[in-house]
Amino acid sequence: MSKEKVVKTNAMRILDSKKINYEMITYESKDGKIDGISVAHKIGIDEANVFKTLVSQGTSKELYVFVIPVAEELSLKKAAVITGEKKIEMINVNDIMKYTGYIRGGCSPIGQKREYKTFIHESAKELEFIIVSAGKIGYQIKINPNDLINVVSGNFEYIIK
Repeated sequence: MSKEKVVKTNAMRILDSKKINYEMITYESKDGKIDGISVAHKIGIDEANVFKTLVSQGTSKELYVFVIPVAEELSLKKAAVITGEKKIEMINVNDIMKYTGYIRGGCSPIGQKREYKTFIHESAKELEFIIVSAGKIGYQIKINPNDLINVVSGNFEYIIK
C-alpha cells in the first residue's frame, strides 16, 4: 500500500507553525496553463477569489509585494503612491527566484526569502476566503484574507487599475 506523499511548501509550514487555518488545493499543470485565470477555472473558483502575487521594486530599490485578483492589473501609479516611492516597476521575471525563493507561477506571498512590505487589494476584505499560490506550481492555498494580512504583516489597499 503506497501512501501519497503530502507536499508541504514553505508557505504551508509557516501557516501550520502559526496555527492558521487554510486548505490546500491542487491543480493539473502539465498543460502549461498556470496563469491565474486558468488556475481559477481549473479549481472551479470564481476569479474574484483567486489572487496573484506580484513583486515590484521602487526607485529606492526597495521591493514590494502586491496581491491582486487574477483578472485585474496592478496600477503602478497607485502602488507608488501607497509605498511613497517616486516610481514602481515590476521586477524582471528572471529575478523572482533570487528575491523571493519562488518561481514564476508559484510565487506565494507567504514565506519569501525576506519579509517585504505586502499590500493586498481591498476587495479581499469583503471575501470569506481568497486563493493564493502555495509556493509551488500546481498548489494553491485557500485562506481567510484577514489571516493572510496578519501572517504577511500586510495592508489592504486599492491597488488595481
